[in-house]
Amino acid sequence: MKVILVGAGPGDEELITLKGLNAIKNADVIVYDDLIGENLLKYAKDNAELIYVGKRKGKHSHKQEEINRILVEKAKENKTVVRLKGGDSFIFGRGGEEILELKKHNIPYEVIPGITSSIAVPEVADIPLTHRKVATSFTVVTGHEAEDKDKKQVKLSELNADTIVILMGITNLKHHVAELLKNSRRNEQTPVAIITNGTKSNQKIVKGTLKNIVKKAEENDIAPPGIIVIGDVVNILE
Repeated sequence: MKVILVGAGPGDEELITLKGLNAIKNADVIVYDDLIGENLLKYAKDNAELIYVGKRKGKHSHKQEEINRILVEKAKENKTVVRLKGGDSFIFGRGGEEILELKKHNIPYEVIPGITSSIAVPEVADIPLTHRKVATSFTVVTGHEAEDKDKKQVKLSELNADTIVILMGITNLKHHVAELLKNSRRNEQTPVAIITNGTKSNQKIVKGTLKNIVKKAEENDIAPPGIIVIGDVVNILE
């Protein structure tokens, strides 16, 4: 009986760790999300039980409480359960919530880190989040906070890092741009990049500035999932 949280990486299935891949191969049950590499499940055992629990805005197949329950129930069947998540389990992946539930039921667990999309996706798009000449700090934030929270934690108008990375922020792009323009470190000419389907064959990159990125996103039919990068690093390798 054990639950293994596996970070699947940013999308390209070859970017999963060897340890994560071995966990998939040995799992009795795999509980998986939307944003995993498309071919990773082919490594599962023939008799492995595959349970899809992907969540997208407005199209939740399972609430987090239901996912927690599935993990506990399958583990109590004396099975090895892999919880397979895109990116890394602890970077806006709700891995911490799931571990708290496992602890409540005294279920053994292991965490296998994954390559987070917040760093890897900009990298493959030729955008280093830090660069000695223009950026010595970066911040990663969510663009979609929990709706049941009393107070918003992400305040783009106050962030002081040289580079800002917004995950799950495309749907609210117009609002994010307005907030960033209130930040004393940003202005209309601040470079912005939006990367969708990062590390995959259909990856798409749109660049602009805070002044025109909303219009460019509309013109290029940009839709989630994707990552937004703000700062001078966007154009540093051009």
